[in-house]
Amino acid sequence: MSILAVEKLTKQFGGLTAVSEIDLAIQKNELVGLIGPNGAGKTTFFNLLTGVYKPTEGKITMNVDGKSVSLVGKRTDQIAAAGVARTFQNIRLFKQLTVLDNVLIGLHKKNNIGTIRSILRFPSFFKMEDRLRKEALELLAIFDLEDSADVLAENLPYGKQRRLEIVRALATKPALLFLDEPAAGMNPQESAELTQLIKKIQMEFDLTVILIEHDMSVVMNVCERIYVLEYGRLLAEGTPEEIRSNPDVLRAYLGEEH
Repeated sequence: MSILAVEKLTKQFGGLTAVSEIDLAIQKNELVGLIGPNGAGKTTFFNLLTGVYKPTEGKITMNVDGKSVSLVGKRTDQIAAAGVARTFQNIRLFKQLTVLDNVLIGLHKKNNIGTIRSILRFPSFFKMEDRLRKEALELLAIFDLEDSADVLAENLPYGKQRRLEIVRALATKPALLFLDEPAAGMNPQESAELTQLIKKIQMEFDLTVILIEHDMSVVMNVCERIYVLEYGRLLAEGTPEEIRSNPDVLRAYLGEEH
């Protein structure tokens, strides 16, 4: 059973069809790429899957631990609670908070103390606070950010801000992780480091990862399968080798004359 199944997913904005009748199925622990020229509908598709937009038509079903859940019509927090996390094309950190506090926010759903106990500072509140802080620091250590725990997020170098956004997403303990152009703005060395980071995430965190990316070196080096969108429609699907030589994909990127 697919961990994510999408059927006839469509999104219209007035008379514009941004995403049209997309079908796809993602298996557990896969690392899948979603590519396409600018304006192909990739980020709109991500926004549909994560509850930012509501689809005009279609189904989105997530299957985790033998349970099937429809994500259509769910709020973003409900989708997160179902096991979905994402990053954004434009980094969205809490830049005036520390690196540690950003990760603690990602862990907030594990705080089951309750408002009254938190206000009255019961002993259980401090135990939970210490446990979450320890867990956040352990996560930061995995991604070589522990030494920056007390640094304001806005003061991190760009590459580390990207890494922190991924760590915060992982703190929610997702089953599905959507990465929206994580290599955007990175130099070649940072992109190479990101490639290794994505591989590490998939191996160590028992995750299914879906990646939007324009950097083909990242996509071709990490993805097991790739879906290609053009004008909101699914153009092709296959392994990196199949996509690299697909004439329809080459036409979409390079033009008919090439």
